[in-house]
Amino acid sequence: MSNVTDIERLTQNRVVRFFTDTLGYRYLGDFKDRPNNKNIESEILAAWLSSRNVSRTLQNRAINALEKAAALGSGIKLYDANKEVYRLLRYGVKEKEGTGDHKETIWLIDWDNIEANDFAIAEEVSIAGENKKRPDIVLYVNGIALGVIELKRSSINVTEGIHQNLDNQKKEFIRGFFSSIQLVMAGNDTQGLRYGTIETPEKYYLEWKEANPNHTPQSDTSVPTHLTLANANFTDQPLDFHLYHICNKHRFLDIINNFIVFDSGVKKTCRHNQYFGIQAAKKNIAQRKDGIVWHTQGSGKSLTMVWLAKWIRENVTNSRVLIITDRTELDEQIEKVFFGVDESIYRTKSGADLISQLNQPNHWLLCSLVHKFGRGGDDDSHDSKDTDDFIKDIQASLPSDFSPKGDLFVFVDECHRTQSGKLHSAMKALLPEAMFVGFTGTPLLKKDKKKSIEVFGPFIHTYKFDEAVADGVVLDLLYEARDIDQQLTSSKKVDEWFDAHTRGLTNIAKSQLKQKWGTMQRVLSSQSRIECIVNDILLDMQQKPRLMDGHGNAMLVCSSIYQACKSYEAFENSFLKGKVAIVTSYLPTADSIKGEETGEGMTEKLFKYRIYRRMIADYYDISEQEAGSKAEDFEKSVKKRFIEEPGQMRLLIVVDKLLTGFDAPSATYLYIDKKMADHNLFQAICRVNRLDGAEKDYGYIIDYQDLFQSLNSTISDYTQGAFSEYEDEDIDGLLKNRLSAAKQNLDDALEMVRGLCEPVKYPRNTQDYGAYFCPSEGTTEAEKIEQEQLRLTLYKSVSKLIRAYGNIANELAEAGYNDQEIKRIKDDVKHFESVRNNIKLMSGDHIDMKSYEPTMRRMLDTYIHATPSETVIDFEDLGLIELIVNQGPEALIKAIPEDIASNPENVAETIENNVRKTIVDENPVNPKYYEHMSALLDELIELRRQKAIAYAEYLQKIRQLASKVINPTGTASGAAYPETINTPAKRALYDNLDQNEDLADKVDAAIRLHKQADWRGHLIKERKITNAVHQVIKEYEVDTDLEELISLVKAQQEYQ
Repeated sequence: MSNVTDIERLTQNRVVRFFTDTLGYRYLGDFKDRPNNKNIESEILAAWLSSRNVSRTLQNRAINALEKAAALGSGIKLYDANKEVYRLLRYGVKEKEGTGDHKETIWLIDWDNIEANDFAIAEEVSIAGENKKRPDIVLYVNGIALGVIELKRSSINVTEGIHQNLDNQKKEFIRGFFSSIQLVMAGNDTQGLRYGTIETPEKYYLEWKEANPNHTPQSDTSVPTHLTLANANFTDQPLDFHLYHICNKHRFLDIINNFIVFDSGVKKTCRHNQYFGIQAAKKNIAQRKDGIVWHTQGSGKSLTMVWLAKWIRENVTNSRVLIITDRTELDEQIEKVFFGVDESIYRTKSGADLISQLNQPNHWLLCSLVHKFGRGGDDDSHDSKDTDDFIKDIQASLPSDFSPKGDLFVFVDECHRTQSGKLHSAMKALLPEAMFVGFTGTPLLKKDKKKSIEVFGPFIHTYKFDEAVADGVVLDLLYEARDIDQQLTSSKKVDEWFDAHTRGLTNIAKSQLKQKWGTMQRVLSSQSRIECIVNDILLDMQQKPRLMDGHGNAMLVCSSIYQACKSYEAFENSFLKGKVAIVTSYLPTADSIKGEETGEGMTEKLFKYRIYRRMIADYYDISEQEAGSKAEDFEKSVKKRFIEEPGQMRLLIVVDKLLTGFDAPSATYLYIDKKMADHNLFQAICRVNRLDGAEKDYGYIIDYQDLFQSLNSTISDYTQGAFSEYEDEDIDGLLKNRLSAAKQNLDDALEMVRGLCEPVKYPRNTQDYGAYFCPSEGTTEAEKIEQEQLRLTLYKSVSKLIRAYGNIANELAEAGYNDQEIKRIKDDVKHFESVRNNIKLMSGDHIDMKSYEPTMRRMLDTYIHATPSETVIDFEDLGLIELIVNQGPEALIKAIPEDIASNPENVAETIENNVRKTIVDENPVNPKYYEHMSALLDELIELRRQKAIAYAEYLQKIRQLASKVINPTGTASGAAYPETINTPAKRALYDNLDQNEDLADKVDAAIRLHKQADWRGHLIKERKITNAVHQVIKEYEVDTDLEELISLVKAQQEYQ
């Protein structure tokens, strides 16, 4: 394993040897100084095509087609170009040798004979772009760049390599190089490899786990699911382990060929569970064995179905796939994915239409939505009726000559449902030769498990909830039961009410009325109870992380539509007005209240009708009369806003809808006030387990129905109560006690920050922290990078600590901390928050007040009452440099924390680092000017360090320099600009064209004459400006770098 002191070069050398010696890649060389490096090395590709007996004409045409597909500009984005390149790689280039010839397919990769391809590796591949960049390692197949790897030393987090990959894909760098790239990777020797594809956000980069070939879903627990480093012979080398299992020739091309998808504008590749789930399914297909794929909620089950269907189509002769599902979202997703590869899905309109399509070979991919054939709805009774109606419709439509065409494979989604057995039996009788694969995202019930396995066959592959949490695919769920006691305050008064209101009724009528009363007591929450829950949620909205800052939102599950409406009415009288909505199956039509008016007051149906119409009318600002026709549009709109604008739609109130198949990463809290169990509960709680940025650590389940009887027990056993029908091992790790998990989270966060600051020497004052985290005189570039990583880790760790503290701040005693521990924790949080802010100032990492994370500040304001003297900076929207210039260094000294201000050395370094940062940030706007500013700063720093200048004089000179940095009104030497050089852009041209006034004027005029709207990044529009500038430069016979000059032009705001 690499030592901490190993530089990245040593890791890279070893990795290159691993590719050549172990994986069998050809070494192309170090491309650092090689000119014209490209993602399509046409000479290598032409040589490979020639070895395949492709004529020179077809070679040229195929390469031209590939290069054309890979080109960006003229409105072509990276995603579009990459998709077109992938199409050519996957399906070949269709070209003709000559006029009158038939088109041939020129294959750029031999997918059938992997070893027939030319696998090669190059390192330090310098690529020219708007700014030159150099990926560490590029993987080529037949001269086409398909993989990129950024390597970091063992002490630097792998996320830095991911950030580098993401930066490289920006327009300002080498975006065009990535138009052919299929896998984008980053790694180091301690964490191993993380992989994604183009434009994959950091949070979705994946870690590979290799399936244990000796493990099957039927294995006992002693057989590990995945290989470890040790039993795979890669002890202490996670990077090599990952590279071997992702980049070996067969796996690398298998992933690219069979596990890439372009899904609604996002390119995706597979997780390990999807890959090995499909590999297992292939074995079953070869043996024609039915079975079940159980991949937990949120782990990509839908895409697994898509990839498997595509593989069947291409590898099983005369195959057809029928997907039976009750999710419209899946139906739409499948259609989009297959449309992208020139295939289409046929959606059957009825049972009769399904029979008709099966009876003819026209469509290879069919999809039937069960809910189209029943009355629709969200509960199991509706599902069961839909299934019965679907089966009846099919049986009634069966012609005497029915003979299904093709080799049929039937996918049954949500096969955990009881009625799937009925559906399976009916379809099996209809299609006796078909192979059936059941898919489920929830565990099978004890009572159904044996039956389901009898119906569908054994498990093909499993990926359970605890595995997905461990992989970071979904979030852990924290559970809390809250008790709201309801008691009948006066049974005597109730009896008196009945006597008064039932005089004249028969005993039978009285009995029926009392039964109705009993039902209402059970089903309907009292107004006071609803108000208690509403107030509870409102308090959380003001105190809980993500809820209070609008980054996250919540769902409330009610037991009935009436209760949902009562709750909505209460929320509308609070600060959530306009940011809460009900989503149920109810439609406020005139038919829904027909015959309801009795003159005795508002009935339940009338109340629902009134609330719904008012809610929709208020949302759209229309009349209640118009609102009746907008119910479906309203649902779509509030769902979209809930997902995309959580701060504007903070709470959805539901009954049955949205508890399955609704993916909203922003959803963080699920409040349950409805009796639920088993599948319905499992799917419901998984609504809040989706990833959504670094500040979402958990999904939270707040239970008002005590579904697990945890209020009566000191130990939370989630296999009892609502999940009692599941096997223990099937739901292992699903829920964790909120307080105990939050305590552990806080302890871990504190330990992390304390450990990070442990090397700081005593007495650990501001200067000591600054010496450890910030660069000083004599610091080498390597040490600066190391300190930068330390600071980033500090900032992230302190932010995590503040979030963890905020989660439990009002419940520290209940979590088990004593008074002394509570005081120390509060002091530590305040201390480390102060350290973080001071280090940001001293290092120059701080920008201004506008960039403070609002979540962290609000959390500290809520839970820690800071005195005015503890305010870090109090100069509103002024940045630190602006404050120095506008009010002088004395104002800065008053504004910064006392522990920095009290030490002149700390003050000086804080100012210098911030001036330096501004110079670096502004350098592209006028390189010559800011290079001179940098030199002046270096001179001033040296004078201070040599004590050759008084401190007061130093402060005055640094103020003058800062003024020049942020407000360059004169040349670098201090002379005034000529009268015609009267804009920032002209000044930049003047400074960087050897102070040639006439030339700067002419270049400026040429740019203004030829620039068009949105010209930056548009190839044709940019070329017009480049040609115009080039003509002026030629006229003056000036020796200047045209590419650098155009980069300078692009940096000017006034040339927008």
